[in-house]
Amino acid sequence: MKFDRRQLLLGGAGAAAGLMLPGTGALAQSPASIGTFPDGVSADSVFVGLTIPLTGVFSGDGGDLKLGYELAIAQINAGSEAAQKWGLSGKGVLGRQIRYKVSDTEGKPNLDVQSATQFIQRDKAIMLAGSVSSASAIALEELGSREKVLYMVGIAGSNDITGKNCQRYGFRSQQNAYMAAKALAPVVAKALGKNIKTAYLVPDYTYGHTVYDSFAKFSKEQGWQQVAKEVVPLGTTDYSSALLNIANSGADVFVNIAFGADAVASTKQAEQFGVLKRMKLVVPNLSSFQDKELGAEIMQGVYGSCDFWWSLQDRYPLAKTFVEAFVAQNKYHPRWGAHIGYMQTYLWALTVERAKTFHPVEVIKAMENSKSQPYDTTIGKVYFRAEDHQMVRPIPILRGKAPAEMKNPEDFYEIVDVADGESAMNPPEFFGCKLGPYT
Repeated sequence: MKFDRRQLLLGGAGAAAGLMLPGTGALAQSPASIGTFPDGVSADSVFVGLTIPLTGVFSGDGGDLKLGYELAIAQINAGSEAAQKWGLSGKGVLGRQIRYKVSDTEGKPNLDVQSATQFIQRDKAIMLAGSVSSASAIALEELGSREKVLYMVGIAGSNDITGKNCQRYGFRSQQNAYMAAKALAPVVAKALGKNIKTAYLVPDYTYGHTVYDSFAKFSKEQGWQQVAKEVVPLGTTDYSSALLNIANSGADVFVNIAFGADAVASTKQAEQFGVLKRMKLVVPNLSSFQDKELGAEIMQGVYGSCDFWWSLQDRYPLAKTFVEAFVAQNKYHPRWGAHIGYMQTYLWALTVERAKTFHPVEVIKAMENSKSQPYDTTIGKVYFRAEDHQMVRPIPILRGKAPAEMKNPEDFYEIVDVADGESAMNPPEFFGCKLGPYT
């Protein structure tokens, strides 16, 4: 059963509601049919397509990400107390249940695009989400904008996503590489010193290069000097050549930009080559399970940034609700992959209800207008910047705890700072973002 077109345009909210959003113009100015709207909105449900690497280099982060999406969807569909705390009312979004499917894309951009295309064509997906690779995120953003279907970027730190490859239909909640580096560099410089020599291990794709560019820039401003840079392919298994060069570089700090299973493998090998005995380890973007897979003996004293750490539950009520529900369901503390999936789902649902429609143009405009009405979230107040769709948000900076400091088996990190998002943002035009058209 389908609603008629007029009902769908209003999201079932009634003729008098939702026709106008501040600064966005009348809904009537948007096309009545675009992308999967209104065909993807039935009387009782909408479909969301999740493209997630459950195998391959990014499988650990991907599995965690999946559980975050699933927890939020279950809470929203049930009209739970948690959903009410976020500001939603009733069961589902605008009275519709969220249906979803997960596709294992192995972290490969071509598989992400194939899966997402199927979700659009076969399932009439009203929203796409997922990815753990920045290359995948860029490909999915392009697909979403071409097909006029909203895409909520999963785990992806490259500056290009909200920079030169930004898209009107893509929104990112994770801090970009520039933000993470700008927040992290002063903290590690204060802790480790100003006159520091650095050696970098850089994965050879958009994430690796933009994280390197950003951290090199901001660490140099702190007086740090680069003495080695080793670029390695994604999925490398033998890092011996690169690590021998790093070990012999005379560096004081080893900056490991590798992510996911690559981060774990390269760090284990760095320990075997004696790199970690000679140098401090800095990880600009910590992977979700890097701590557990490497252990506190290796991770103690390591500095890095991340999207979320579970002890933020002591600062933010919605984080406490999230962590408690996640632990009860999954028997471990959520990492930041799970948090991204969880928070994004709620932000999308809240925005749809603000817009009073699933119409993608109006949902996009409502997100672009969120600075005037910030979202209250698991990390405090946040909003999406209208110029590039990068979330303006706090950035947690972590230091690995020594085994004796840990209060429980998952208490791997101390939060040493939560940087202010506004102060860490790059200028909107800095990375060449030019959002495309709405229609």
